[in-house]
Amino acid sequence: MRNISSNVSPTVTIRVAGSLSQGHLAYLDQLVSSAIECALWPMLDLASLEELDRVALGYLVGGEGRDFGILGCPNFIREWMQYEKEYRAA
Repeated sequence: MRNISSNVSPTVTIRVAGSLSQGHLAYLDQLVSSAIECALWPMLDLASLEELDRVALGYLVGGEGRDFGILGCPNFIREWMQYEKEYRAA
């Protein structure tokens, strides 16, 4: 776990558009890590995200609130994330 809180400011916004898949996660995680190293709280703007795979969904579910915040999340992604959280909790 990274040692940063969502209450820390300032923030930096990372826009994610189009599709997000397992192949993109190493680069996205590098951006998130770089922001944290610079004492910035990364916010992922997903407003233009149209599709993602299950691995990318797991990254979002696992990191939200712990490693980054999420802005502008499309309803279908938010619903899928909620389903995954409930599934993992069961």
